[in-house]
Amino acid sequence: MKKSILLAIPLACIVFAACNKNKEVQQVSSNKTQDSVFRRGKKITNNNFKGNAYLQMLVNADSTNQTTVGNVTFEPGARTKWHLHPAGQILLVTDGVGYYQEKGQSKKILHKGDVIKCPPNIVHWHGASTDTAFVQLAITGREKGETVWLEDVTDEEYVK
Repeated sequence: MKKSILLAIPLACIVFAACNKNKEVQQVSSNKTQDSVFRRGKKITNNNFKGNAYLQMLVNADSTNQTTVGNVTFEPGARTKWHLHPAGQILLVTDGVGYYQEKGQSKKILHKGDVIKCPPNIVHWHGASTDTAFVQLAITGREKGETVWLEDVTDEEYVK
């Protein structure tokens, strides 16, 4: 875990420094463009997300480093299911307005530059706000297992 955190900190510095250099304009939705360091990636087609979300994997876990890094773009209203990460997760918000909520806690509103450190085995969800796209870098430890996907976030929970 210490090795993952030590690798995540320099990566975060590089990402935020790169935000100020050679920006690439991407189409996120029909009415919103954004400056982005990383490509939007491919549309996520599994049932762990509601709405349109896109993933560009930047680092895949392997035998040397069990950490993954993915750039996730959520169109307005898109979100994950409730889920947990056995080794925890760090979210770096790179654009837009999003939401993050841990089970039993109030929903947090996220903006560019915000960082969320989700401890291991904490049930949570995250995604875009109702009217603005949201982009995050998800840094996820895999040394204790894969993401555990749970139930949908209801519309009631999403807007609460």
